[in-house]
Amino acid sequence: MDAITRFKILWQGYLTDTLNASEAEELLTLIRKDEFFHKDHIAGLLAAPPELGIESKEGDEIFEELLSRIHEPAQVTRRIPYFRRWSWAAAAVIVIGTAIAIAVSNNHRSETSNTTVTTNSPAGIPPGKEGAVLTLADGRQVVLDSLGNGVVATQNGTQVVLNDGRLTYDPTENTTGAIVYNTMSTPKGRQFSVRLPDGTKVWLNAASSIRYPTVFTGKERKVEVTGEVYFEVVKNSKMPFRVTVSNIAEVEVLGTHFNVNAYTNENLINTTLLEGSIKLNGTIIKPGQQARIAIGQTTASQHVSVINDANTEQVMAWKNGFINFEGATFDAIMRQLERWYDIQVVYDNNKIPTTRLAGKMTRGVPLDGLLKNLEALGVHFRLDGRKLIILQ
Repeated sequence: MDAITRFKILWQGYLTDTLNASEAEELLTLIRKDEFFHKDHIAGLLAAPPELGIESKEGDEIFEELLSRIHEPAQVTRRIPYFRRWSWAAAAVIVIGTAIAIAVSNNHRSETSNTTVTTNSPAGIPPGKEGAVLTLADGRQVVLDSLGNGVVATQNGTQVVLNDGRLTYDPTENTTGAIVYNTMSTPKGRQFSVRLPDGTKVWLNAASSIRYPTVFTGKERKVEVTGEVYFEVVKNSKMPFRVTVSNIAEVEVLGTHFNVNAYTNENLINTTLLEGSIKLNGTIIKPGQQARIAIGQTTASQHVSVINDANTEQVMAWKNGFINFEGATFDAIMRQLERWYDIQVVYDNNKIPTTRLAGKMTRGVPLDGLLKNLEALGVHFRLDGRKLIILQ
């Protein structure tokens, strides 16, 4: 049997999770062979079923990316064991099938490390999905992911309509009465979008919220947010758009695209501008920049620091259907997983691993798919219900 045929058999075994230890090692051995790294072979891997959620890339692009990863010089002071160096490359190839590409670097792993990974089989925890809770002005709550398309409510002449996973507000000429406010909130494991009465589009990441009026009147459009929210604001120079962030910061815009990350269990409020111009607490931010405010500062002592070359791909990964690991600490990544998979992550002996991950994965991957790859890269864990315990 030639190597290509054998690879395809092993590859299918990987996708169906039926490989034993010796077959998995055989698959890695095939990938290690220089002659196997051919553009046609890589392109062939892309012909995977669409239900796997594989990121669409050209074969040449993936081939060049893999080669650059595999042949780049080591950036750590200690040598990475031979198998670990190859598992880095193998992960880049193998995990295409589960729509996840993760690399690992750990300066503290010894040359002869051969620790056994302890794991309990995950109980099929699915990824997050579309869903939110709408709290109306009168206190009534509507679970949006339990409804079909149609009118959810009519408030002072404004129709609230659910259509294909987005909530829209359609003010009519007969809009009357006092201004009332609704709140949309996404629990852990949910994301949703809303089109505000002025046409502004808003996307909410998991564990986030936005409070807004059912119609904008007066001299400004004002909303309040928590968690992580992305805006595409309709331009109206006569009515500036203002966003109050976790009662700490205020963003002023005329018409622009920007992302706000203000989770209370993070150290910073990050506001990243993609298009247009905004002011954050009076500081002007330009496209490609990220403004940061430390959480916990008093209003009087708030300082806005500006990053000129923000990683906008990483910032927008959640809205585009990915979790991006580039440059993030291990515990920051785990907090993302907590929100998206609705799990709790705890650390054995309160010790956070120094492991650094890179790459990205689709948010459609079940938790067990992610954990299988973390396990292969040397991350030790135990899953008890929805509690993920990271072991040392």
